Amino acid sequence: MIEILGNIVPEDDYTHPLGSESNFNESMYFNFFDPGRSVGGFVRLGNRANEGRAEMTVCIYLQDGRVLFEFKRAPIDHNDAFDAGGMRFDVLEPGEKLRTAYTGSVADLKDPTAMADPAKAFRQSPRRRIALDLLHCAAGPMYGGTKNQQENDAEAENQFAKAHYEQHMSVSGSLEIDGDTVQLDGYGLRDHSWGPRHWQAIHSYEWLTMNFGPDFGAMVSIIRRTAESERAGGVVVRNGKLELISEVAIEAAYEENGLYHRALDVEIKTHDGEELQISGQVKGFIPLRNRRAGMTTHIGEGMTEWRCGDQIGYGLSEFLRQVE
Repeated sequence: MIEILGNIVPEDDYTHPLGSESNFNESMYFNFFDPGRSVGGFVRLGNRANEGRAEMTVCIYLQDGRVLFEFKRAPIDHNDAFDAGGMRFDVLEPGEKLRTAYTGSVADLKDPTAMADPAKAFRQSPRRRIALDLLHCAAGPMYGGTKNQQENDAEAENQFAKAHYEQHMSVSGSLEIDGDTVQLDGYGLRDHSWGPRHWQAIHSYEWLTMNFGPDFGAMVSIIRRTAESERAGGVVVRNGKLELISEVAIEAAYEENGLYHRALDVEIKTHDGEELQISGQVKGFIPLRNRRAGMTTHIGEGMTEWRCGDQIGYGLSEFLRQVE
């Protein structure tokens, strides 16, 4: 199964030497969606060993609209493993099979948009004890790579990551909530990046992950390093093979605040000339934020139901914006 698009290797699944930059970040992220149960979510660990901490996030969308959420800055002093804050990622077979696990407390958000004020949301929400244990197996090739030397030499303050790759996955495992266990079976996407990172180093982006089944998925992105520069692309994955996307158009509908997206129309064209029209309805939404040096970054996370022709799939729509 191991095919790679880009200048990465399966062994890049392991952690890398800690860079000298104060904001060196190595992170892994996994999302997962069980279409039968309408349950999904994502987990992330971002090692910032030079800052003495790891950023740990777990977010689980439940069928009734609630979101189980936790974020921690867990202390670390090395970049030898992804293991912090009750979360652990293990590479079982590079490029093919990984395990994610989290045991700990989460906030039970009846209204997930309350996370726009994290301190208040955490203070006023009941707590649940969960245990999440998932196996992620390759459902397509790895794709991504490292940037060129000129980009690598850019000031760390202006970098978002010097290396990055993604991969569509099948996902199975269990979720236990206060002692009650459900089995999960579905699909998702993972990514891995390393290098200097500040969330404020980029103007905005839309990142869409889609899984329609074992043999059809897509990743679509539009990235704006500045308000004037835009890079659009992505991949379509069919039967374990990649097709590069050459053109992308995303139209989004928003809530009244003009920031929380709720529906999308996506048009893509592959390098081979195929055109696909995909619509999305956000089924669960949580607004997250990152603050630094007087700047606030909004990251809107939407569990999304996708439709492409007569096929229905699930995935995540993530919108990043710098806001006042």
